[in-house]
Amino acid sequence: MSDVAPFAGRRLHFVGIGGAGMSGLAQVAQALGAQVTGSDRAESPYVARLRAAGIDPAIGHDAGNVPEGAEIVYSTAVGADNPERTVAAASGAPELHRGALLAQVASLKRCLAVSGTHGKTTTAAMAVLALRACGMDPAYLIGGELRDTGTNAQWGSGEWVVVEADESDRSLLELRPAIAVVTNLELDHHVTYGSRLELERTMRAFLDAAQRTVVWDRPQLLRLHEPVDATFDIAALRLEPGGSRFAWDGQEVRLAVPGVHNALNAAAALTAAGLAGADPATAAGALGEFRGVARRFELRGRAAQGSPVYDDYAHHPTEVRAAIAGARTLRPRRVVAAFQPHLYSRTAALWREFGRALATADLPVVLDVYRARERPDDHPGVSGRWIAEAAADAAGGGRVGWFPTIDDAERFLRAELRGDDLCLTLGAGNVDELAAKLVA
Repeated sequence: MSDVAPFAGRRLHFVGIGGAGMSGLAQVAQALGAQVTGSDRAESPYVARLRAAGIDPAIGHDAGNVPEGAEIVYSTAVGADNPERTVAAASGAPELHRGALLAQVASLKRCLAVSGTHGKTTTAAMAVLALRACGMDPAYLIGGELRDTGTNAQWGSGEWVVVEADESDRSLLELRPAIAVVTNLELDHHVTYGSRLELERTMRAFLDAAQRTVVWDRPQLLRLHEPVDATFDIAALRLEPGGSRFAWDGQEVRLAVPGVHNALNAAAALTAAGLAGADPATAAGALGEFRGVARRFELRGRAAQGSPVYDDYAHHPTEVRAAIAGARTLRPRRVVAAFQPHLYSRTAALWREFGRALATADLPVVLDVYRARERPDDHPGVSGRWIAEAAADAAGGGRVGWFPTIDDAERFLRAELRGDDLCLTLGAGNVDELAAKLVA
């Protein structure tokens, strides 16, 4: 047990409570005895779930939302000029970054922390399922809703807590894990890191702070921490429609989620769960029942023409390519991929790579950039059209759609899709609204 402030009697106000990470923290803080309030700029599915849990967020940011005596919890996406944060600045109320509060929560149990550029949410979710199957009832806070449990956060009775360790803002360095996992490493957050070397330094510090370490068996990762306690990889991989089979630690693992990337996620999760004390055979068998995480190759329904519509959070070229490859295992006539870039800075740095990745679809469709926390004036001229043009070049004359808005893309796709196509919406913004419109 840690010497952090006990949660019973604390009053915590979450600014931006409707995000995946913040909503999970809010639910766990409430379960630990804190009085929880919060606000967000708009309604969302996570806000609805918070209300069902007895937390009633305010919609819209206003200084009057902040209760007297509350600690203010904020994420990197919430600037210091937010009216609720200015209350704290004026009154001297304590402010906590989301990462600092997550570290406080994680210190209450033995922490299994999953980091890496790709696959954090899915790997963490698989580790949770493996530990649950072994009767270990872990607590967890992850960035997407587990379809198996219907929530993205829960305070279990076991000795372990499974969390995502976010490298995007270096908040993973707040954690002191018992087990640290690194799935892979690519430069993605170009505002935070000026080079891959900076990213590697951060990941090395994360691993150095852990009691035990798990990394993918690749030289560029192995050199981050020497020696590592365990490595992971897959062998005898067989891709099947919508899933795979592979060998891991003498076990045959069968997955019902597609793609090589998910097989690697599973190997990472099983290796970490084994270090935590899970029985390898039981854990491996449990992953055969893994149904995935919300917005990770999630089947949203069928369009009017009968084509299945899947939604995926992919927002890096490697993730886009992997999602399209996974879709192909279902053997559709065509993969139609509608991509919404996320962040101007990422688009400016990776537009050529995005174009090449999207060109692996039969019909790429590109929307304009989802701005998130960035201002377009700070990135003049950057547009999703750059990616559409790069995809057209890479496609060698194949068709590419450029439809800046969700409504534009919906009209095109409704006319274009056929029953034996597979439609895939991709991105970390609100492109899931396009998927919802197509199946409505």
